[in-house]
Amino acid sequence: MSSPSTTHLALPHWDGGSRKIRFIQLVNLTSFRLTDCSNKSPVVPLFLGADLFSNTDIRTENHPRYHAKFAKKGFATKIHFSSAFRFHGLKVSTANNSLWFYSVQGLFRVAFEMYSKQEQLDVLENFQDVWKSQINDSPLKASYSLSVQLDNAPPSSLQDTESRREMSQPQHRQVGRESMDVYSSETVDASADHAYCSFPKQTLQTEHSQLVVSTVREKLQSLDDKLSSETHSYTEQLETILLLLENIERYMNGNLEEKDVTDTVIALLKAKDWGSVYSSSLLCGVGRWLGQQFHAANGSISQRVEDFKVQHIERISDLPPAEELVTELFPEAMQTLLLHWMGLSEESTVEKRHSEFPILLLILEFANHNLITGVAHVLYSSLICK
Repeated sequence: MSSPSTTHLALPHWDGGSRKIRFIQLVNLTSFRLTDCSNKSPVVPLFLGADLFSNTDIRTENHPRYHAKFAKKGFATKIHFSSAFRFHGLKVSTANNSLWFYSVQGLFRVAFEMYSKQEQLDVLENFQDVWKSQINDSPLKASYSLSVQLDNAPPSSLQDTESRREMSQPQHRQVGRESMDVYSSETVDASADHAYCSFPKQTLQTEHSQLVVSTVREKLQSLDDKLSSETHSYTEQLETILLLLENIERYMNGNLEEKDVTDTVIALLKAKDWGSVYSSSLLCGVGRWLGQQFHAANGSISQRVEDFKVQHIERISDLPPAEELVTELFPEAMQTLLLHWMGLSEESTVEKRHSEFPILLLILEFANHNLITGVAHVLYSSLICK
């Protein structure tokens, strides 16, 4: 159980288009905040390195080496937080309680070295204002030790929205060296009183809803204008556009069905060629989601396998054919994914599919950590011994 003095922090997210990047606001050499105050005191936004490097070609175990490289140029810093702070959704060693963060200049450097062109465009569109506002920032120190949080309460998702909106205004983000020097080596007295801030929740909800409704109406008006003046330019896209609008209406009315979502997702996946399988953020996203769904089903699969073993305990060496086992014990979606992955679509011959099912069964046994066949047990034992 956590001690009463422990503060659990949920870092706010900055909407970066295809990426949601967590951040903090550095106030001085020992203090930070997660919300914006109405007095617009100068701060330096710092972005979580783990989020910047997610879904890139850099392996997780190599992240520290890259962070250190960017730190040498003043684009990144290792922040050591007081042991009183713990973080929601982040695995942080209690021994040092530290995380890597990047300045907005460092964020742009990472984006143009490691991101796809579309992701680079997202960064330009969503971070150009804060980059302009921090244009005169000096390089970051190699590390900071933060022990004071200048917030009255952890930010909610609505506060995150307000924070992002306010931080996008350059006039609120000018950092004068005379008002705050987070780059110098001099100590800063953080014990003085501070004007803590919080947001009235109802007001934020109303403002946020109005902003979203206004944006939606603008998008719909723009779509109407395009279809009114340039219908011929969108002939090949009209079917998909209609499908999307119909399902948006179903979603709003609360009667969106699984089949509707299936049709919509398949239509979008087929809308264009999404590029190489080696660098597709779309495939990574779909693969991650599928993997999470399959992993979540492991408990029910294990129970089904155990029930099957009990029923067949007397004839464990005389099991049904592999195809029957796959159909009976594992979700159809897993079977469908692997069959098409192995090039065994519905058009494949019965003999071809039948000959490959023992391999498919082995894959499912290992992937789900549920061994059924004798072959799987022998192979597993052999692999473990090595």
